[in-house]
This record gives sequence, C-alpha cells and structure tokens, in this order.
Amino acid sequence: MDFLKPLHKFTVIPSLTEELAGLQRIAYNLWWSWEPDAINLFRRLDADLWQSTRHNPVEMLGILQQTTLEALKGDEGYMAHLQMVDEKLTEYLQEKTWFQKKSSAKSHLKVAYFSMEFGLHESLPIYSGGLGILAGDHLKSASDLGLPLVGVGLLYRQGYFRQYLNNEGWQQEIYPENDFYNLPLIMERDEKGNPLSFVLEFGSRRFSVHIWRVQVGRVPLYLLDTNLEENQSEDRLITAQLYGGDQEMRIMQEILLGIGGIRALRLLGVIPNVCHMNEGHAAFLALERIRLLMEKRGVNFNEAREIVSAGNVFTTHTPVEAGIDHFPPELLDKYFTRYYKALGLNREEFLGLGRQNPRNNQESFCMAVLALKLASHCNGVSQLHGEVSRKMWKNLWPELPEEQLPLGSITNGVHTRTWMSNHMASLLVRYLGTRWLEDPTDHNVWRRIARIPDAELWRTQLSGRERLVDFARKRLKVQLKQVGATTKEIAIAEEVLDPEVLTIGFARRFATYKRGTLLLQDLDRLSRILNNPEMPVQIIFAGKAHPQDKEGKELIRQILQISHQERFRHRIVFIQDYDMEVARHLVQGVDVWLNTPRRPMEASGTSGMKVSFNGGLNMSVLDGWWCEGYQGNNGWAIGKGEVYEDIDYQNQIEGRATYDLLEKEIVPLFYERGSDVIPRAWVATMKASMQSLCPVFSTDRMVQEYTSRSYLVSYQKWRQLVADDLAMALDLASWKGRIFKSWPQVRIELAETTGNDAVTVGSNITISARVALGDIPVDEVAVEGYFGVLDSTGTIQGGEIIPLVYADDLGNGAHLFNGQIECRFCGRHGFMLRIMPRHKVLGNVYEPGYLVWG
Repeated sequence: MDFLKPLHKFTVIPSLTEELAGLQRIAYNLWWSWEPDAINLFRRLDADLWQSTRHNPVEMLGILQQTTLEALKGDEGYMAHLQMVDEKLTEYLQEKTWFQKKSSAKSHLKVAYFSMEFGLHESLPIYSGGLGILAGDHLKSASDLGLPLVGVGLLYRQGYFRQYLNNEGWQQEIYPENDFYNLPLIMERDEKGNPLSFVLEFGSRRFSVHIWRVQVGRVPLYLLDTNLEENQSEDRLITAQLYGGDQEMRIMQEILLGIGGIRALRLLGVIPNVCHMNEGHAAFLALERIRLLMEKRGVNFNEAREIVSAGNVFTTHTPVEAGIDHFPPELLDKYFTRYYKALGLNREEFLGLGRQNPRNNQESFCMAVLALKLASHCNGVSQLHGEVSRKMWKNLWPELPEEQLPLGSITNGVHTRTWMSNHMASLLVRYLGTRWLEDPTDHNVWRRIARIPDAELWRTQLSGRERLVDFARKRLKVQLKQVGATTKEIAIAEEVLDPEVLTIGFARRFATYKRGTLLLQDLDRLSRILNNPEMPVQIIFAGKAHPQDKEGKELIRQILQISHQERFRHRIVFIQDYDMEVARHLVQGVDVWLNTPRRPMEASGTSGMKVSFNGGLNMSVLDGWWCEGYQGNNGWAIGKGEVYEDIDYQNQIEGRATYDLLEKEIVPLFYERGSDVIPRAWVATMKASMQSLCPVFSTDRMVQEYTSRSYLVSYQKWRQLVADDLAMALDLASWKGRIFKSWPQVRIELAETTGNDAVTVGSNITISARVALGDIPVDEVAVEGYFGVLDSTGTIQGGEIIPLVYADDLGNGAHLFNGQIECRFCGRHGFMLRIMPRHKVLGNVYEPGYLVWG
C-alpha cells in the first residue's frame, strides 16, 4: 500500500513544562525500573494506564492528556514526590562508586559488553529468557558499581514472540511491532542532528545501520537497527525478530552484532580496551578488532591477534555443543571471502579459527570455538558448568590436563533491587539498615536476618503469596476471555488458588531437558498431595517453548490439559506469556521454587536465586547454581547428583524423589504451626536460605568477580602489549614464530628419581630431567613436573605443577634440570615431565601443539 506512505515524517513528543521536565528525564533512564519511589511516581499518574502500557513511562507520558499533565503542577504532594525522585537520580549518577574507590586513578579500563539479547524490563521486549535477563542484570550492577562499561546489542522490531494458548493448550505466537518512539530509546545523532549511520557490506549484501541508546543508570546500551527505508527488504528483516529465521539470518545478525557493534562504537567515539562476549553470538567482534588494528598500525594478523585476544573475555552459557551456533563453510564463503583476505588469511586459515581441528575440512565453523581461541579469559556460569565446559572443549587444548584448561567459571547472579519485592526490601531496611542496598555481597549484614521476628518475616511472605494469587486470577480471566470461555468459566477463575496454601512455582523456557512435567508423572499421587484437606498444595506454571520446538509445546499442552481436570482445576494454573512482570510476581510470591533439569544440562539458572531474595525456598536437582547454593538447611535437593544413562529411568527415580520430598518433608514442615499459626521451622529455613544465598548470588558479586578476575587482568595485559608503540606485542609475535619453528627439536631424553618405590609421608623425591632443546635458549622454556594421585586406570588426577630448576649444560643442545616433589599424602602417586615455551617477561606461554610431555 505505497499510496499510504507519507510525504514527510515527524515525531510528536509530550509537551512538558520546566517543572515537569524531570518526568521525562527519569522516564528515559531505566534506573527507575529498580527504584520503587520512581515506579510509584509513574503509577500515581494513572494506575490503569500504567498497567495497560506494560509499565512504560515513555508511552504513558505520550498518551496522557496535556490538561492532566498541566494539572500535576497544582498537586503539591505529587510535585514533592517528583522532586525527591529527580534528586535521587541525580545523587545516584554523581555519588562515588565501588569501582572509583577500588581502581587506580590511572586506570583507563573501558569495557564493552556484547549480547544478542538484553532483559531490562518488560516494557522493552528485546529478550527471550535467561541469557537476556542475565545480560540486563549485568548492566544494572555495572551501573550500581560504577564500572566503565557500555552494552551493545540489537534493536528488534518485533522482539521475541508474545504467547497465547488455544483451547487445546497449543502455544500460539504473535509478534507485535515495537514502536521505538514510544520506548525509552534515544536515537544517536551527529552534530547536525542527523541520525548516526554506517554501512555494512558482506557478500552481495550492503545495508545501513542506525544506533539507538538505552540509558541504564550510568551505563549506556547501544542497540543497532537495520529497519531503514534505504535498505533492501531482506536486510530490514535482520533486526526483525530475536532468534527468528534460518542460519543465514542468524549469521547476518551475528555479523551485525559483532562487526557492526565494533564499528558503531568507533562511530560514537567509544574505543573499548576490553570486550566481553556474552555467548558466542558476538565472536566476530574479535576479527573486526584485529582487522582495525592491522589497518591502523600496519601490523600483521598474528601481531594484532596477540593484542586483541588479550582484551577479549568470553562467557559460555551452553552445556551442550548442539546448542551453539555452527555455520557451514559455504555460508562463510558467501559472506567472508573479501573479509578474510583483509585479515591476510587464506580460506583454510580463516575457517580454522572456528574449528576444533583446523585441518578437518569437514568440520563446521563454530562461534564458540572462535570466541575461545580469540579470548584471554573464558568462563562458564557455575562451577559445575565450568567442569562440563572443560570436558566439551578439551580438544582445543589437547596437551593440557582437564583441570588446567584455560576455561574457568564465574557463577551467575541476579540484580537484587530488580527482583526483591518492596515489602521484603522495607522489612530488611527496618532490621538490617541500608548497608545491604549499598553492598549486597556483605555476609555480615545478611547474618542479621536472624534478628527479624518470625511473625514479621512470615507476614511478608504471606503478603507476597496474596499478591501472586490475585495476579494469577486476573491473568487467568484474561486468558479465558481470549479463547471465548463462558461467563461461568471466567467466574470460576476468581476461585482458583488459595492465598493460604503452600504454593509451588515452576517457570522457565519449556525445553525437554528442563522436564516441566516431571511432577505430573503420577497424577493420582499428585492429586493426593495437592488436595490433602489438612495440608493442601498448589502449583503455578509459566513459560514459553521456542516456536520450532514441538516437544516443548507438547509439554505446555499437557500441563494445560491436566489443569482443566476437575481435581486440579483449583490447584494447578498455567500463566501465559511469561515475561519479566510474570517472573517478578512469581519469584516474590511462591513458597517453593521447583527446578527439575536433567543434570548437567542447566548451565546455571537464576530464577531460584531471585526467589531466595524474597524468602522463597528452592527444591531443585543438584545442577547449575544449586550445587553451590544447597547447604542442607536452606532448601531441598532432589537426588544426590546422580546421572543415569537411561533417561526414562532417571525421570522415574527423580519424579518419585520429588513426591517423597513433598510428602515427607516440605508439606509437613510448611503446615507445622504453633498456637500463633506461624510455621517457625519453615521460617528458620527461610532465614537460613537468605543468610547463605543472598550475599553470594547477586550480580554485584558476579560483576565484581568479572572485574577483578577478567576485566582488570585483561586490561593490564592489553596495556602491557600496546605500550611503547606495541613493542611487547611485536616482540611476542616474533618470539613465538622463532620458538615454534624450532619446537620440533624439543624432547625429554631421560627422567630419573631418587628413592625407592615406597616412600614415607613427608619425605621429598628428587627429580632429574635431561632435555634436548636444540637451538632454543634454556631460559626460553619451562621444564615442570606434573605430580599427583593415580586413579584406578593409572591416570594422574588433579595433579600439581612442580617447576624444575636449570642445573647444567650437557652439550649438543642437551640440558639438565632438577626439582623436588614433597610427598604429603599416602596412596599411589605418579609424576610426568613437560616442557613449554617461556617468555622472558610474560612467563609460560601455552598454545596447542607446543607442549612436550614425557
């Protein structure tokens, strides 16, 4: 309908007088989304409109009549509220932060955090689930801590889908358009007021990109948009949907995120020295940073790679390789032929960067492999996930023992103030003071939870459950109206659930490994538990399945069908269209959070952490974060971490274990009441949970850990390499070339020890090693012993490294090294020797293929 296209376009904005200008200033900084006083400020304008706009203050200000806005100036109470919130925002932006107190005045750290999705608030629907929520919480804590960080992502016109279920319970998807001009977005413009724009050209495709900004407290989030009139229709679709389309759409989105993201930052004058890739989607950024450095400084690929890799951080969230993006070589040929030539690489060298075995021409190009090869710091998102990831990717570092692979773990967390209810926060301020707001990681503060009277903590929990039940009933009525339910059926929605009953929550992405129907295996037994007249239980489900995941949709259908059975009609509810609003009500209102993934498929999980901050208790398989969180007195573990080859058998075992826990422990504990009707043993468990989990599983702790273990270490190495006109980087690349050329000469000729086959605890064994180094200088290698306990197969487990000291030149390129092993434990032990390159300044340098064992 081209005849409807306008001759001229313009944007209509609210007309706010100087007295009301603070409303717009606050609305355009998502700080308001975790500041209760700011939320209440907007709710006071019009509670119904606040709800209907999905709590979007920008859209709300655009809808309100000018007369309504003008009338606010005469409301002294409202104007005082506005002034207070405006001053709070100003104070927040100007106060001295954790990072400023911690960092050196000379530090010029600048971090760019790249993610395919960001879950900041339900009014900005550019997220699908856990990865995006984690990214949003990361930005919020980075803001609270004052970290010099910017975010980079894509601005989706339709975002992720909205969900509704038909009469049969089948998930249906709708994709409403996001109106960017009624969202808290600011288009970046040049000095003439024109939109900042740049062009990407890959293969036969050439398209323009605009940059939008979302302000998240102190942190700007830059979002890229290709839905521009000058672009071809296929290119406008690149930023249409999150996780939509085929492989070709995915690679274009990842080119835009990684390569386009770096170019956008340069256009904005933001030059990061550390780039954090939140999953492999953004891994192309490493190649673009290398290309730009080669172009600017006239260095070759290997020299630029040393510098760029030093300043890259990669976080993997996926415990199975099938969940990671792989692209066929032909797709890389289609879009990257000119690009890899600009890097000075041939086709096989370029494709080898994304292959575990660079010489395997049949292997696809893996984005996680690219990120792992081009980052100096890599991590999983829980301790168990770190172990799983090292097993997944051990072929990238074939000569290293598994425990020494350069892939650690930093456990996820949640943003405290986003997810904690106002009622709980007020209670904590009364008894803990405000220190927990300023530093949620302080264990001493959280120990004061013990001071809270049981009755007050229980009342707070009860009020959260009441709000959840009220919310669920309202949502259920809307759901019933959507599918044409009768007036009687809609009226029954007022009777579902009971605010006095033990409430279990289960909400997450409906993937089969998460086992959303594990609790429904034995419906008769479940009915007896839920409908026990003395100790009833109710369950609230929520979650979406990927549009292409038929098995996940089937799980949702089964739950909805079961909830319609007469015996479950008042005890099981499925809330449609799971988003951040639904999540807040659930985590702030449930008594027990159920988590039933098939171990070790849950990389971390964060929903249970959110529940803990609100006094809810976790009941989970020992997977992801719960392996670290569970302490025996702060929740419940389903099983003991067993993994069975037969999945059906595992489901049966853990399904029965779930029922047993409910019947024998959880339900009786909840209903064990004294004369004051307070379940004191339950409240004691709530307190133990909050004391042990809250100071650990926050994104403040997580971001502090990223800062100290990854960002600052990466920055220091980057700074070392670029100092003195890249002197160290050039030296390192040249040194590696020389060492690697001579490496075939290196071998271990002889290893000897003193002592007998049996030695006493506490004694030392002397090791002597005769090694051949050829023409490599003796101070450019590290000779080490690897010593530890042997398992039943004769393999060293969890060994430790013992450096050997140079002792003598034996002539003809042979040298003698000595060292000592201290025998601290009884049992069968063994040792091996190894040699690796050692740089005179940077120390030991490991690269695959350049480590000798003997």
